[in-house]
Amino acid sequence: MDRREFLGKLFKRTGIAAGVTVAGAAGVLGYYQPRKQNYRSKNEEDTSGLADRLEASKKALIVGGGLAGISAAMELAKRNFDVTLVEASADLGGKLTGWDVDALGERFPVEHGFHGYFNQYYNLNEMFAESGVGDVFMPAPGYPVLFKDHPLEVFGNTPKLFPLNIFSVLQQSDSLDLFPILKDFDGMMPVLNMFRYEYERTFEEYDGIDFMTYCQEQRVYEPFFRTVLHPFSDATMNRMEVLSAAEAIRYFHFYFMGSPEALGYRITTKNCMDALVRPMERRLKELGVKILSGKKVRKLLVDDRRVSGVELEGGGSDEIIAVVDASRVKTGEWASLRTENGLPVLLTSRNGEYVAFDATCTHMGCPVVPDEKLNGFFCPCHAGVFDYEGNVVSGPPETPLRKLQVTVSGHQLVVSTGVGDASEVLSCDYCVLASDVTGTKGIIERSDIRQPEFESRIASLGTADPYVVWRLWLDKPVTSAEYPFYTVAGFTYTDSVSLFSRFQEPFISWGEKQGGSVVELHAYAIAPEDVRPNEVIKQTMLKEMHHMFPETKDAAILYDVYMQQQNFSRWAPGDHAKRPVSETPLENLSLAGDWVKVDAPVFLMEAAVFTGRLAVNAICSKEGLKPLPLPIVPMDGLFA
Repeated sequence: MDRREFLGKLFKRTGIAAGVTVAGAAGVLGYYQPRKQNYRSKNEEDTSGLADRLEASKKALIVGGGLAGISAAMELAKRNFDVTLVEASADLGGKLTGWDVDALGERFPVEHGFHGYFNQYYNLNEMFAESGVGDVFMPAPGYPVLFKDHPLEVFGNTPKLFPLNIFSVLQQSDSLDLFPILKDFDGMMPVLNMFRYEYERTFEEYDGIDFMTYCQEQRVYEPFFRTVLHPFSDATMNRMEVLSAAEAIRYFHFYFMGSPEALGYRITTKNCMDALVRPMERRLKELGVKILSGKKVRKLLVDDRRVSGVELEGGGSDEIIAVVDASRVKTGEWASLRTENGLPVLLTSRNGEYVAFDATCTHMGCPVVPDEKLNGFFCPCHAGVFDYEGNVVSGPPETPLRKLQVTVSGHQLVVSTGVGDASEVLSCDYCVLASDVTGTKGIIERSDIRQPEFESRIASLGTADPYVVWRLWLDKPVTSAEYPFYTVAGFTYTDSVSLFSRFQEPFISWGEKQGGSVVELHAYAIAPEDVRPNEVIKQTMLKEMHHMFPETKDAAILYDVYMQQQNFSRWAPGDHAKRPVSETPLENLSLAGDWVKVDAPVFLMEAAVFTGRLAVNAICSKEGLKPLPLPIVPMDGLFA
């Protein structure tokens, strides 16, 4: 009798023999179930008699068009605010943004990588419903983990009831046998301790160490560490060697140990732009939101502890951004530098004069690099190409690079923005800053806020290690793959594999017609010691794919899109205490984004939407309006 048959009979016989006992214990079992609840702030009062909408409209300005900004804009517009949403990129969506590429005689949508939409993304799913997102999802058939040196593990949708969810994981796993676990039960005690998640205690005890150290010091049962904790924690987009143990425990509480929704998630059958972003944008416009895309906020305008408006980039007086020793710049060669506030600049000498560009790609803000083969500049994030005059040649960018002014002062070169048209100013009664970490830090640095502690908290924010997304059009199918998505463990770079030709159009049709496949390899976070030139990373990931799916060794790459970016929030030990909260010293400014410090158990996309709605509730409180209910998984673990 094999282990699974044994466990099945054990459960069955135990159920028959102990029916009376189970019935008597039902109350106890029911007490220990995680339940969906609504978030309550510490100072929340009875709001049942408050109005839902403003009688007289007020101006609300949202900076950032990702999920945090969209959620804030949508809810404020529903409450009769006059909302303007400013997004630096050409399209809304943040990390859900996509674009089209012309390849192999067709036009294909691409995006920043595979996304799973978990059932406990309560606030995100409510926003999708509000936007009229239709039947664009399919349930994921399982959560397979593909190891380099161990057999495949497949975790399907687990039961919602505790402890049946835990037994289900053990029953599904080929590595996690019940009796060895009971024999080495001390190694499972740290895992059971994670069921005691409680916000203040957990962060006080464990935010000072990384999750790898936590697992080593606590001597976590090695098969469980290798099979579950390591591969799943990598999906935070932070390596567990630099991931706060407290954040990791909250992460597992949110996704599994404290979730009433088990391990169920959905995937989209269409690309993110068509399936999700465009319906949300349509809903914003229906609500009267004014969307300014392709506009970058330079700074906040602050007057007596209030934000009176924002200044947009693209004009105004000449501003010096860098002073460079002329000896660094060679004729015909591009010198690359970053200014004190992180702006990438490319500078050269040609035809007897100095030329400089702001090297920020005008599509999604990634830095471009010179490429002699292209005779211009290349954006490694989304394959945008500019010529040496800064003009768009191909790819998703729609506007040229910004040309900078260079003047000679002795042996130094003074690089400045140059004098342009008058700066555009947008006024507001309320402002929600919902940009990503890099954008937020830049805006605050350029603003005259005069709040040292607040500015220090913003400055302390960081981004996780760079990640890579590589989508490949192959001339042969991946026949050994049983699932559309795999989490991957044990390789240098590859952390997940998505077979888009298995679940998403137009890739399904292309694969069927051409007899090929479309595969996406994703490296969640590249350690500093593993950072290599792109071609080296690509060759290594290619070998890793061949190891996972041997038949791909004979497949030719017909087309590919390779992206390397660094824009996910960092969750390092000690970061949490320094993070800014949603409310700020400026009475009409709120913050939103997954990087905002909250006591609620939320993560990734759900954290972005939650904090956007949290900012709305702060504004509603000031205006005497009824707050929006914020559904969450339980605040505390089962045994807290």
